[in-house]
Amino acid sequence: MNTPTEPHTPSDGGSEDPGAAGEFRAGFVSFVGRPNVGKSTLMNALVGQKVAITSSKPQTTRRAIRGIVNRPDGQLILVDTPGIHRPRTLLGERLNSLVQSTLGEVDVIGFCAPADEKVGPGDRFINERLDDYPRAKKVAILTKTDTVGRHVVAERLLGISALREWDAILPASAHRRDQLEVLADELIGLLPVSPQLYPDAAVTDEPLEDRVAEYIREAVLEDVRDELPHSLAVTIDDIVRREDKPLTEIYANLFVERDSQKAIVIGKGGSRLRTIGETARRQIEPLVGGRVFLSIHVKVAKEWQRDPKQLGRLGF
Repeated sequence: MNTPTEPHTPSDGGSEDPGAAGEFRAGFVSFVGRPNVGKSTLMNALVGQKVAITSSKPQTTRRAIRGIVNRPDGQLILVDTPGIHRPRTLLGERLNSLVQSTLGEVDVIGFCAPADEKVGPGDRFINERLDDYPRAKKVAILTKTDTVGRHVVAERLLGISALREWDAILPASAHRRDQLEVLADELIGLLPVSPQLYPDAAVTDEPLEDRVAEYIREAVLEDVRDELPHSLAVTIDDIVRREDKPLTEIYANLFVERDSQKAIVIGKGGSRLRTIGETARRQIEPLVGGRVFLSIHVKVAKEWQRDPKQLGRLGF
């Protein structure tokens, strides 16, 4: 298997072709890291389109979302997971459990740390947890390199390299697309020799209902106050494609935990909810391939993050 034998950072902007021997590789790579280090943005950039929602709010990702990168020499199935954190609610515990179960099944773990922050206690905590997954190869990815100068990037890379012996260490910028091809080459080179696992045209295996629900939640995250993100959940009642006109009807529920939060989301005279709906529709219409009628019903599910029954009904 053509895999790096020691940590390195490609210095010439390229890397050896892992498919040079004619062996096709395919497998699963999971990005992990503290909340809001750019895991979802990096996955979207590698896939070439949006398959995971992004937000400046921590803990935006709540499911293991798969994005598929098809290359002549291999197929990367990228698994975006919630940020690892010290949980304060039952939801937080279940999200951490989701991460743990995902990491136990992947071929490569990509540990993501942002270039605009020094390695801290949260990074060291996650790095220690990686020892629980000896099967997976470990790659360190310095994200957001476009936000700092070269000397800071070099300093951060040294900080990451001190955490452990990595199979590879790479800097990358999803926004500028710097080093993305190099990163894809390195990840494919670490995967097992395998036939293709998904069809050529596949970019994700996420059901339409889940993608629509996530776009709605992202629209809310863009608009509401900082104290609301963790209290939000979205479910889809129905998606109806009209036969008499080019229109898709979507009926969704937006759950919050308190009446005061419901008032915030709806806004005066329904103004905020209308804005949220307009933002969500702009994302959903390209996904369904036409005009969308979107109905969002805001509901209160008191303390749902701590209630096992309500968590189950909301899909957690």
